[in-house]
Amino acid sequence: QVRLVESGGGLVQAGGSLRLSCAASGSTFRVNAMGWYRQAPGKERELVATISSSSTTNYADSVKGRFTISRDNAKNIVALQMSSLKPEDTAVYYCNADIQPFLTWTSRTYWGQGTQVTVSS
Repeated sequence: QVRLVESGGGLVQAGGSLRLSCAASGSTFRVNAMGWYRQAPGKERELVATISSSSTTNYADSVKGRFTISRDNAKNIVALQMSSLKPEDTAVYYCNADIQPFLTWTSRTYWGQGTQVTVSS
C-alpha cells in the first residue's frame, strides 16, 4: 500500500511564503514523476508543478518565477517552495506521484489528501 502525506499548508498574507512537503511511504519500489496540483473553490484541479525522477521540472505559467519544486529521492519527498504568494493562489494543494509498488509490473498515480493554502490580501 502506498501513502502520500502532505504538510505545510496554512494562512499567509499576500507577498508571503509557504513551503509544502509531501512524503511517499509504503510499497514504493519505484517513484517516478512527482508533482503538485491545486483546486480552488468552484474551479477544476490544475497542475502547479511537476518534477521527474531526474529532477526535470515543469511549472504552470501562473507560478513560474514564484514557486520552486524539488525532491529528495532517498526519502521519497517532494517539496514546493511558494514565494510572492497572491490571493489567487488560495486553493487546496494536492501532492501527486507516479509510483510502482513492490511486486507489481506497472506504475499508477497516487494522490495525497490535500492541504489548504489561504493567501489573504
